[in-house]
Amino acid sequence: MRKRYLILITAVVAASIIGYAGILNSRIINESKPADQIGQNKPPDNNSDGNTATDPVQAQINTMSLEEKVGQLVMVGINGYENDANSIQLIKNHHVGGFVLLKQNVKDTKQMLALINSLKDTNSVNKIPLFLAIDEEGGRISRMPDEFMKIPSSQRIGELNNSELSYQLGGILGDELKSFGLNMDFAPVLDVNSNPKNPVIGDRAFGNEPSLVRKLGIQTMKGLQSRNIISVVKHFPGHGDTSVDSHVGLPTVNHDLDRLNSLELVPFEAAIENNAEAIMMAHILLPKIDSHNPASFSEKIISDLLRKDLNFKGVVITDDITMGAVVNNYDIGEVAVKSINAGSDIVLVCHDYLKEEAVIKAIQKAAENGNISMDRIDQSVYRILTLKLKYAVTDRVVKSVDPQIINNKINALFRDFPSLKG
Repeated sequence: MRKRYLILITAVVAASIIGYAGILNSRIINESKPADQIGQNKPPDNNSDGNTATDPVQAQINTMSLEEKVGQLVMVGINGYENDANSIQLIKNHHVGGFVLLKQNVKDTKQMLALINSLKDTNSVNKIPLFLAIDEEGGRISRMPDEFMKIPSSQRIGELNNSELSYQLGGILGDELKSFGLNMDFAPVLDVNSNPKNPVIGDRAFGNEPSLVRKLGIQTMKGLQSRNIISVVKHFPGHGDTSVDSHVGLPTVNHDLDRLNSLELVPFEAAIENNAEAIMMAHILLPKIDSHNPASFSEKIISDLLRKDLNFKGVVITDDITMGAVVNNYDIGEVAVKSINAGSDIVLVCHDYLKEEAVIKAIQKAAENGNISMDRIDQSVYRILTLKLKYAVTDRVVKSVDPQIINNKINALFRDFPSLKG
């Protein structure tokens, strides 16, 4: 039965390609194909045009302009509670691939849903639906409206050291996002909190032992994925032993590769082996690996360590490049170009429309003058569209949200795990 269904889907894809003169509308495919029916496609060979009759992603790429491709490489933030003129411009003129909602964008459930739906409506002019992301880790890093019960921190989950609890909490986080029509969570944190004086990670980590972080982090990731939410594990290659907050300045971590392999990389390597599909890069400098470039735009760390050594085939996203670690030390446009060339797929720009526009223009200019090759751009676009297709990302609006449905699940979890309240 499954085989017959896949044959039917292939026929639908082929018919769509023919019917639209080679233009594959990903919205049609997304709404007809469940996520678990789509395999992990590999980026096209640089020396091959791809077989578009059997590869809907390559067919879509072949219809895209340079501006549309560049847009997919950028995720942006919004200023305030509404879809304003700037965000409309980013969608209609720059074809951005996605948005992230921050605490400053959330007033209450009704407003948050209206904002998300408005972004989706605006994006109807584009071929490709939006990534819509949020930082929802539990604990102090939560963007959910106040109508939702708070979920305990990862540190608390680590203290209980229960894999089933971690999986169920991941599922509830996924339910929260799905109720609003979001499709991506910048979570879980896979940093090992090995430095108790770390100013930025702390209780966001499951603990200070790599085996614990590995076990519980993977279960939270799987819980999110079980709800068809893209889990972006973070902050590679590990932000747990820093003494500087990268929101303010650039941390330096003087560890060599042997140390990273024995501690910081343990959870990430295991996550990759367990089908992690997106990873966020940290803004940290590791001079014993790359003395010139922070991890978020280091070819040695992204292409060599993450992609080659750890064999990661998924989507690489930078942490927000408007953070102090970047803007206080580098030109933001140059960083965006270097990050793409280093192997990143998506540059995250959370604040300031002028910075968002500067990043898009810098990538566009670099592509036009050959400083970023078209092969390099197409590789990233291929990975991005494959992930959107796999998770059936759409711009369908959600009519209403009932926080009580989620709160009932959280209350049930507290009943099942009484010590969770601590």
